[in-house]
Amino acid sequence: MSRISEVFQMAGRESRMAFMPFLTAGDPDLNTTAAVLRSLRDAQVDLIELGFPYSDPIADGPVIQASYTRALNSGITVDGIFKMMESLKADALPPVLAMVSFAIIFRHGTALFVEHAAKAGFSGLIIPDLPADEASDIVESAQKHKLDVVQLIAPTTTAERTKQILAASTGFLYCISVAGTTGVRQELPKELTEQLKSLRAQSRLPLAVGFGISGPEQVSALDGVADGIIVGSAIVRRMAEAANSSAAAASVGAFAKEMRTATANAKPSLGRNIHV
Repeated sequence: MSRISEVFQMAGRESRMAFMPFLTAGDPDLNTTAAVLRSLRDAQVDLIELGFPYSDPIADGPVIQASYTRALNSGITVDGIFKMMESLKADALPPVLAMVSFAIIFRHGTALFVEHAAKAGFSGLIIPDLPADEASDIVESAQKHKLDVVQLIAPTTTAERTKQILAASTGFLYCISVAGTTGVRQELPKELTEQLKSLRAQSRLPLAVGFGISGPEQVSALDGVADGIIVGSAIVRRMAEAANSSAAAASVGAFAKEMRTATANAKPSLGRNIHV
């Protein structure tokens, strides 16, 4: 069983949803990223999604796009991210997943990237621009290094494509709440519940919802139909507004505790019987 599966199984045993925050590696620098990763650990988040900055974002809204630009302008590199993660191995972080474009993986060398990611301490990969029917090679490579490859599924995904995504996914399903880009939204779409119920009928993988979730008040809308919540723009914005590394860690840590409390009070859709 992977570390990611263990997290969802534990959350299921505790009858709560899992919480996974997103942050951009290197925004504004890697020292700040490391400080925030530790603050998220201290806030007892379940998993962390770490974005690899890319000059041509796939589905990221303006807040995350701006963070990528700041990180790239500061000279962030893939090797730099790996070295930072490796330096935190003794810090007992929760499972960290790399949100990374396949263009970056391909340029680094697919097998080499997977090997380096595992060595650095990542537990999984989220590759938004890799179609499920073309993922077999990287999934095989990831399995050798005990990494999960998480697939994204959108409201607009066809039935045929959904079957391919379900077959290629490990760890959990990343359920995009809305068609479009990431970003803070006041309300989640009503049809999201039906989409999640449909996915639950087709798969025993945990369902984690992202894109548009901005605060604790939205968690209750997913009570009993999702297994995890992913928050990105609301966290990245707090980091951008912080005056320094310590302030960023404190601000993000406080918000993460609020989200962790909200998810602790929301029941998952699966309980303990997750698919490994």
